[in-house]
Amino acid sequence: MTTPSGLGKPRGPSYLSPAMRRPGAPRLREAEEWGAPPAPEPKRVPLTRAVVIGLLATLLAGVVGGAVGTALVQDDNRSNSPAAAPPPRLPRSSFGPVRGGSGDLSDVAAQVLPSVVSVQVRQGFAGGTGSGFVIDRLGHILTNNHVVASGGTVDVVLQSGRRIPATVVGRDATTDLAVLKVANPAGLEPLTLGRSADAAVGDPVLAVGSPLGLAGTVTSGIVSALDREVRLGSQRGTALQTDAPINPGNSGGPLVNARGEVIGVNTAIATLGSQGSIGIGFAIPIDRAAQVADHIIRG
Repeated sequence: MTTPSGLGKPRGPSYLSPAMRRPGAPRLREAEEWGAPPAPEPKRVPLTRAVVIGLLATLLAGVVGGAVGTALVQDDNRSNSPAAAPPPRLPRSSFGPVRGGSGDLSDVAAQVLPSVVSVQVRQGFAGGTGSGFVIDRLGHILTNNHVVASGGTVDVVLQSGRRIPATVVGRDATTDLAVLKVANPAGLEPLTLGRSADAAVGDPVLAVGSPLGLAGTVTSGIVSALDREVRLGSQRGTALQTDAPINPGNSGGPLVNARGEVIGVNTAIATLGSQGSIGIGFAIPIDRAAQVADHIIRG
C-alpha cells in the first residue's frame, strides 16, 4: 500500500505469528496458539441466597436511580434552553459599499428611467433607433450624432409611451454628439450630470437605453477602465470603458453611477465579427459631453 506523502507511516497494534502445532497434537486454546500464556482458572466463589438477593436489590436501585436522574436532567435542559432564534434576514443583494451612494441600484434605475428616451428617426421607409436623455428643463436631449446623422423626422418616446416630435438643435461629428429639443417639455425631468473625472475603476454603473429597440432596458456593470483611447466620431479620443452590456440602440443613452448621476454617454462597443456585446463598451465622458452640448445649445 502506498502511503500518502507527508502523512508518515501508519501505526497500529503489534502483530504476532501463531505458534506451529505438530500433527496429531491436541489443539491449544486460542490465547496459547498466538503465543500468549494461558489464562489462570478463575476462582469459584460460592454464592448464598442472601448474597444473590442483595446483589439484585443493589442493581435494581441503580437502574431506577439512573432513569430518574436522566429524566430530571432532560427536564432541566428543556426548561433552561432558550427558544430557537429565527434565521437572520439577509440584506438585499447589492454591489457592496458604494462611495457616497445607497448601493441599491434598483432605486437608481427607477430614478433614471423617466428621463431616458428612445430616439426614433424616420427617413422615407427607412429608419433607425437610438437613445437619449434629458439634460435641462427646456427640453434639450443629448444623444449621439450617428443616431440622427442620416436626417429625417425625429421623435422621442418616453418611458410612459408618450411620443413627442423633436428637432435637431445641432450636431458635432467630431465628438459624435448631438442635441435634440422637444417643443413641450412638460413633465420631463433632467438627469443630474456627475463628474466623469471622479469615476474610478470598479465603480458600479448602469447603462440605460433602447438596445435593439427595447426601450427602458437597464444593464449593470462596473467601470472597467479610464481614459481608454478609441475612435469616437471622426477622430480618436478617450472614453470610459465598462462591462455593462451595450448593444445597437443603446447609443446616446446615459451611463450612470450608483448615485444616479450621468458619468458618460454610451457610444460604442467592441465586437467579435458580427456578434453583439462581449462586455467591452465605451462611453464619452460626461465632462467632455456636457461642454459640447453647452456649445451646441448656445450656438
